[in-house]
Amino acid sequence: MSTDIFGWSADADGIVTLTIDDPSQPTNTMTDDMATQLRSTVERLEREKDSITGVIVTSGKDTFFAGGDLNKLMSAGPDDVVEISSGLDHFKESFRRLETLGRPVVAAINGTALGGGFEVALAAHHRIALNSRGSLLGLPEVTLGVLPGAGGVTRVVRMLGVVNALMNVVGQGQRMSPAKALAAGVIDSVVDTREDMLAGARDWILSNPDAVQPWDRKGYRIPGGTPSSPALAAQLPAFAATLRKQTKGAPMPAPIAVLATAVEGASVDIDTAFVIETRYCANLICGQVSTNMIKAMFFDLNAVNKGASRPAGYPRRNAQRVAVLGAGMMGAAIAYVTAQAGVDVVLRDVTIEAAERGKDYSRRLLDTALAKGRIDEARRDAVLGRILATADIADVAGADLVVEAVFEDVELKKKVLAEVAGHVADDALLASNTSALPIAEMATAVARPADVIGLHFFSPVDKMPLVEIVVGENTSDETLARALDFARQIRKTPIVVRDVYGFYANRVIAKFVDEALSLVAEGMAPAAAEQAALQAGFPAGALTLFDEINMKTIAKIRAGFIADAAERGVEFVPSASYPLVDRMLGEFDRPGRLEGRGFYDYDGPSGARLGLWPRLAQEYHRPDVEIPFDDAKERMLVAAALEAFRCLDEGVIGTVAEANIGSIMGIGYPAWTGGAVQYINQYDGGVAGFVARADELRERYGDRFVVPDALRSRAAEGLDVV
Repeated sequence: MSTDIFGWSADADGIVTLTIDDPSQPTNTMTDDMATQLRSTVERLEREKDSITGVIVTSGKDTFFAGGDLNKLMSAGPDDVVEISSGLDHFKESFRRLETLGRPVVAAINGTALGGGFEVALAAHHRIALNSRGSLLGLPEVTLGVLPGAGGVTRVVRMLGVVNALMNVVGQGQRMSPAKALAAGVIDSVVDTREDMLAGARDWILSNPDAVQPWDRKGYRIPGGTPSSPALAAQLPAFAATLRKQTKGAPMPAPIAVLATAVEGASVDIDTAFVIETRYCANLICGQVSTNMIKAMFFDLNAVNKGASRPAGYPRRNAQRVAVLGAGMMGAAIAYVTAQAGVDVVLRDVTIEAAERGKDYSRRLLDTALAKGRIDEARRDAVLGRILATADIADVAGADLVVEAVFEDVELKKKVLAEVAGHVADDALLASNTSALPIAEMATAVARPADVIGLHFFSPVDKMPLVEIVVGENTSDETLARALDFARQIRKTPIVVRDVYGFYANRVIAKFVDEALSLVAEGMAPAAAEQAALQAGFPAGALTLFDEINMKTIAKIRAGFIADAAERGVEFVPSASYPLVDRMLGEFDRPGRLEGRGFYDYDGPSGARLGLWPRLAQEYHRPDVEIPFDDAKERMLVAAALEAFRCLDEGVIGTVAEANIGSIMGIGYPAWTGGAVQYINQYDGGVAGFVARADELRERYGDRFVVPDALRSRAAEGLDVV
């Protein structure tokens, strides 16, 4: 007997194997059908309990279980709290009946199990994971604005204790390899073959006929104690302070709800803890922030990573040998991530000493990883062995992809591309790592302009996931397809942008920082302006960011925007930030962290940040100026969102998904918003509400908040930006 989703087979020892394999989906998820059939399967186990020795739960797919039905979660609103709560409780009851069946239950996890999928495994008495390539385990719900609501928080707290559960599993939403999950204590063993996994499950069942969950044993105590115990009570204030520091006052309710669920749930019996967990989870699911984050960090991100903008008709082609020209900070880091992905790299500079200094970047990162036990010596040596540091242009022979990463000067870049084109493979991709310069202009330096494209990496390259792929007027579709393939090959998230000055990310981030610095120029206390950015959800304040980028670079980029607007015949609206930056560069000679002095004081060039430069407040802070704090936060968010819409409307970026992901991953636009375009759609009152707020800001603060006609039309028609 079997249902559509749950296969049932019993062996001669009375061990029942339940194989989850939803025929209607490529992966198993928590659909309504799944809930119904899970309940009927559990009821059958209860009916036939006397003939059953134990239960193995596994999957008939390559992955174990993908988790909740995110389409349903994303569409839930405030009116759906009762329905969502009922659904969570339904799964909880089924899982609880399974773990209290009175027979040993083993989860044989044959692939990725995340979120609700891992909560299935947590309801078993023993968990064995297959060490399959790319397999990930864990409870990442907090990264989507929700929490593990099918018993995940409650069970992990009882397995590991409040602090370990929060720090290592549910609080940060870690996705773990099987080995890391074993070290964290949420699975019990890791095996290399499916046969070993199933055999191990059978052996454990036969050896543990009286298995029960630890929390169902008489005298059980939560590891580390309950919140009423002095030891744990002493740790909780520090943990709460760390959480406040991490969220920085941004409207991120999920981490706070996870903490509350863990602490409150640890103070009561497990059934009451489940009630608490449901209440917090349902309210998160039915809130706007989770809708935004699920849309961006799952649906939009998947669309981008699956190649929504990749031209059809071209077979996937991975790079075999990559030439990186320029071994400075960017070139060295590009070489590192490329070699990490298993690709041979030629790192070329004008001298062998400069090239070796570039390779030292990889040595330092790999030595740090080795010292922390993240890699072994063989892995370190293999990655370094893929990087050839050289000053000889002949060494690039055979390269099928070039990334020039020299100084941001168009003539120099043209010279470098022209030189290398005669040495690499005849059909090699010729890419420029530029943040703003025209790809079409660079393409004039070579005989095959169709093979020239932009690959704009973000610093630090080894940490920033985004790359902008810049399509010039002569760039071919095949070149674009190959560039997208390379981005995915080196595990970057690519967005495709048109060849206009500043591309997409720099245009959007410029509006954020202009507003933040304008706040200071208008009289707001510098510390308050920084705090407004943090509480809006940006990862750093604009003064911090300006110092990191260096104001000389900022002023150069600004000049480029002004010249570009003049060339296109478009009005350029100045910002109050410009005179402030000019004064910092001229009168005060404080260009940024690289030179040890900027908006902040530093412990020497590139040294530790010591605090805001006191004279900044002395020169600019005017206590009589009243800028409402909500205005300060929304000026940054709204200005950047307006620019994101302009880029979308002008075809600078092609899809809403890319616009959202590019803003979050490229400039740190707050993830809680779902991205710069989703911020418009999700605003209170929808697009019309956003437009009304932008008009209000324009009236108060100037024409930087002019609403494009196309957006105003959508607002009038009641349409989202799609």
